[in-house]
Amino acid sequence: MFRIIDRYIFREVIRTWITATIALLCILLTNQFARILGDVAKDKLPKDAIIELIALTGVQYLTILIPIGLFLSILIAIGRLYANSEMSALLACKVGMATIYRPVLLITIPLVFLAGMVTIYFGPKALLMIEDINNEARQKIDLDSIEPGRFIVDERLGTVIYAEEVTNDGELKNVFFQYLNQSEKIEVVIANRGDQVESNDDTQRYFVLYNGKRYVGQPGSTDYTIMEFEEHGIPYMVPEIKKSDPEVKTMKFGRLFEFTDRNKNAEFHWRIGIPISTLILALLAIPMSRSEPRQGQYNKIFIGVVTFIIYFNLLSAGKSWLENGLVDHRFGLWWVHVLMLFALSVLIIKNNNPHWYRLNRAEDSN
Repeated sequence: MFRIIDRYIFREVIRTWITATIALLCILLTNQFARILGDVAKDKLPKDAIIELIALTGVQYLTILIPIGLFLSILIAIGRLYANSEMSALLACKVGMATIYRPVLLITIPLVFLAGMVTIYFGPKALLMIEDINNEARQKIDLDSIEPGRFIVDERLGTVIYAEEVTNDGELKNVFFQYLNQSEKIEVVIANRGDQVESNDDTQRYFVLYNGKRYVGQPGSTDYTIMEFEEHGIPYMVPEIKKSDPEVKTMKFGRLFEFTDRNKNAEFHWRIGIPISTLILALLAIPMSRSEPRQGQYNKIFIGVVTFIIYFNLLSAGKSWLENGLVDHRFGLWWVHVLMLFALSVLIIKNNNPHWYRLNRAEDSN
């Protein structure tokens, strides 16, 4: 049964976690949104993929935001109890630290499970979907993405396309089209209208132009051939994107149980390390949040952020050392978690002064 104090702490922590996680996610997605818009403006990505890419990127960010959001929310919520002298009142009422840990663990355990699901399953799947979107974008020219009055350059195909107007059905009006033909000569085509036509071959498409002129020659030379046409189809090959073996980051979790492979072993320990670190950080936040009354409820946030950075930098460095064979695969990233558990033990022992000991003994005797 939830007591009043359990509900109070639970509500404070979960409210702070939601606020902190949403705020951090919005900041990160804003930066990502600007980058994706830049790729769309350079015609590296289709317009209709923006929302999907933002959502998939958000899933990736959750692998870091869940642990840091929970860690900071506990620091802030419990620190607020100390700053407002509420913790002193609780201790005077013979409320021990077990009462504080109980509602925190009720929040932490589901979030540890969520962090594990994101890291082990949803995150790699999101990476794979992002890779597929990028491959499809590189594989085709989408005339629907052409903006009127703007030159579209595709360095991969060596083409330049300009249209004065684009109709709702994707047809181009007053078209300028430049490309390199099979004879390595530049062809410039000016037409009243143009359209993209699919072919039976998935690796080939046609750009069909109507009522225009075609100029063939070399730049800097006066030797040009000029032809008029009513309809002119220009074939172009769509490069085939071969499906290679998936990267370690996108592999299914079951394929990582090959500990003799350094990269797979490192990725395995990284994925299980995120939920483990989420639990350790949640436990660490409670003793770290302790402060004197009226000392300020946000005084421990800086130390908390530094602690989180150190923890995850050690995990990242350990992953790199595993990949390079500098750390034995049997140690994995366990040594990093042990270090943090040692820091947790030191804080608990430090906070377990005689005053706390007497209050806890009084609570146990009741």
